[in-house]
Amino acid sequence: MSFVEYSVDRNVARIVLSRPPLNALSAELSADLAAAFTEAADPKVRAVVVTGEPHFAAGADIKGFQAAYDRGSEDRLAADLGEAVRLLETLEKPTIAAVRGFALGGGLELAMGADFRYFADDARVGQPEILLGLIPGAGGTQRLPRLVGYQRAKEIIFTGRHVGAKEAHDIGLADKVLPGAQLLEAAMADAERWAVGPTYAYGAAKKALNDALRLPVGEGLGMEMEAFLQCFRSDDAREGVAAFIEKRGADFSGS
Repeated sequence: MSFVEYSVDRNVARIVLSRPPLNALSAELSADLAAAFTEAADPKVRAVVVTGEPHFAAGADIKGFQAAYDRGSEDRLAADLGEAVRLLETLEKPTIAAVRGFALGGGLELAMGADFRYFADDARVGQPEILLGLIPGAGGTQRLPRLVGYQRAKEIIFTGRHVGAKEAHDIGLADKVLPGAQLLEAAMADAERWAVGPTYAYGAAKKALNDALRLPVGEGLGMEMEAFLQCFRSDDAREGVAAFIEKRGADFSGS
């Protein structure tokens, strides 16, 4: 992985975009992200933090757009990043995007693939594709309205404007806003707490919540019951019940 730094500590994978100066999202960076998220599917990894410095990801590499026109390969422009975001979104463990600086276009789409978004107070995000005569292509039109509401998402996408950290928190796009110096420390601390929790149940809850956005209620309830029963048979559930009865802290194994 040439453009992504991947490390694991205390069962938390830290994935850092590393394509200076702006972490512009090229095909190569998208492929590295997909590889990192695939590696993070390892059961030994029980939480994930994705970040980038000094900017999370300031959008797509626009020079790659012209190259795609020249090659006739524009069908892959958003597909590669979209696949990476899907891999992040479906990881069966808690994930946090720690966003500082710019997260624009595909950068915001990447952040929206995480379960939670922690913003530095200097963060500025948006979907500016419309200013190029384009629309978001890696999930922006689908995930943004689910987070901030249909009409607000439409305004953000139609104007292509930047959204500051405070507004992002006010509209539900950011879960926390922190001073930049505290951002990664806070994200890692929360991830470490989740990493000793009931990972199997986190994964089941995540799948059920994601399915709730696309399934009719009746089908969703059936899927939820099936997931509940699978959780009930897990080692984590047996340990959680025993710990409650014995009045002690649970020692979850993640299985």
